[in-house]
Amino acid sequence: MNNYAGIAEELCTLDNAAILLQSITYDGTSTWGKGADRGFEAFLDASENMELYDIETRSEVYHKGVHILPAITEDDSAEAMFHAVYEKTKELLHSGKFLTFFGGEHSVSIGIIKAFYEKHENLSVLQLDAHADLRPHYHGTPYNHACALYDASKHTNLLQVGIRSMDIEEEDHMDRTKVYFAEDMYSQTDWMDASIAQMTDDVYITIDLDVFDGSIMPSTGTPEPGGMDWNTMIRYLRKVFDQKNVVGFDIVELAPIDGFKAPQFLAAKLYYKMLSYKFLNT
Repeated sequence: MNNYAGIAEELCTLDNAAILLQSITYDGTSTWGKGADRGFEAFLDASENMELYDIETRSEVYHKGVHILPAITEDDSAEAMFHAVYEKTKELLHSGKFLTFFGGEHSVSIGIIKAFYEKHENLSVLQLDAHADLRPHYHGTPYNHACALYDASKHTNLLQVGIRSMDIEEEDHMDRTKVYFAEDMYSQTDWMDASIAQMTDDVYITIDLDVFDGSIMPSTGTPEPGGMDWNTMIRYLRKVFDQKNVVGFDIVELAPIDGFKAPQFLAAKLYYKMLSYKFLNT
């Protein structure tokens, strides 16, 4: 496997890197568009073609080093994938490194978040997503992509931002005081500060790329109209990283479209931006 973003080998070793990048290629429960199992490869290809000076932060975060871990490829069942991800994340949490994850579909986040909330007391989870993902079960399993945040809703302080599609049964598991629906965000000026004020000190971020508008992120399993734009997203993330201790994050649901590279480049830049914010002034 190539080094992250083509950076020098000495920055990519497990001992030297401050950042671990774990891919999880599972795409077993997606119900419409397939291809998230190919997302990480497309993300890496785009990352190798980025310029690595971040203009906004005036930094080159790649010097912190990024080590790519062997992919988690368990796909016998959604439950087997959950257990593999959960156990591996628990192991990685002892590493002392900053942990980042790349899907795969959104069901991969269930095991990650469980391991994080067991380690970090009073954890907030910031979900940036088009879909509520609060079903207790879907298609016979609690480990479906439509259930990605159900467990977090019961065990963490869950903030949901960008939501614009859900089933009526999810109302029973949703705290609307901590949900920022996309249609409301466009008429409000204080949703960024209001949502951050509801977060505890430690925050885990899970980003389903369908949170972005389909005009800039069509390469995802279930695109929805009315999503976020790039500049709004990075302005918000900068505020979160500045004001809270982000303990880890994942990016999921990149399903590349052959011959169309812009969406994976967006995912690559988003990942690098988040690292730039995390390690600014360190």
